[in-house]
Amino acid sequence: MTVVGLTDLPLERVRRGKVRDVYAVDANRLLLVASDRVSAFDVVMNELLPHKGAVLTQITAWWLKQFEGDLAHHMLSADAGEIVKEVPVLAPHRAMLEGRAMLCRRTEVFPVECVVRGYISGSAWKEYKASGTLAGEKLPDGMVESDRFANPIFSPATKAETGHDENITIPQMRKELGDANTAELERLSRHIYSRGRDIAATRGIIIADTKFEFGHVDGKIILIDEVLTPDSSRFWAADQFKPGKSQPSFDKQPLRDWLDVEKKAGRWDGNVPPPTLPNEVVMETSRRYLNAFERVTGAPLSIAGAK
Repeated sequence: MTVVGLTDLPLERVRRGKVRDVYAVDANRLLLVASDRVSAFDVVMNELLPHKGAVLTQITAWWLKQFEGDLAHHMLSADAGEIVKEVPVLAPHRAMLEGRAMLCRRTEVFPVECVVRGYISGSAWKEYKASGTLAGEKLPDGMVESDRFANPIFSPATKAETGHDENITIPQMRKELGDANTAELERLSRHIYSRGRDIAATRGIIIADTKFEFGHVDGKIILIDEVLTPDSSRFWAADQFKPGKSQPSFDKQPLRDWLDVEKKAGRWDGNVPPPTLPNEVVMETSRRYLNAFERVTGAPLSIAGAK
């Protein structure tokens, strides 16, 4: 079994996120490498999650291939062999890059998360339960947790380097990005969500909500970063869906559930350092990610050791 936390590559690292490291290849290209690091409640755990980085990278690559010819995106290749041919200095690191690296076009990134919600859950449900609103705007009365919206809601958020993103209104987004960019980002986000939702439905999966990021280069808006992954979306099993409560999801739910118990028992205060994770929690969470990949794509993850 390969578990990867990532080591430095012989390229300039321009950013290290909770999961991904971003490297500059040249003036026009970046290398995104997804580690097996996992975070919960905005804290990165000490343990690594087997195959998580490969799942996130390869499920994104799969979705982007479904959208070929339909919209512009930043992926040039997610194949380690092709990447080391393009960037020979990476050849000694091919094993580490296998499955989890993506060579991408550089863009100027829009500083807004483009969230589309088909169902009310998470932070949207918390706000609605408290005030009947989302980002301060009134929602229909009488909704219950996990209800489906009559029409998906475009719900932008600010991008946060640390902590949680903050929901904003569309007028706030217009003020930040301008009317034309806001309208196009909403159109693209709704279109991608709609197509992804319909494809996932044929595989017995509900995409409750998701977030997209976009950049612009040469006057064109393109889709960037991860797309419809278990980290950027809520995947629910259609055959288990019951409105009125929280739904089981194909993500790090086993990890969050265990940490919730630790917090309620007073064994963890929610800050760094995190508690030591039991192996069974690590492995069950890893299985959720692998199951999500197989359910969405129709095939198991083809990386050594992934089952």
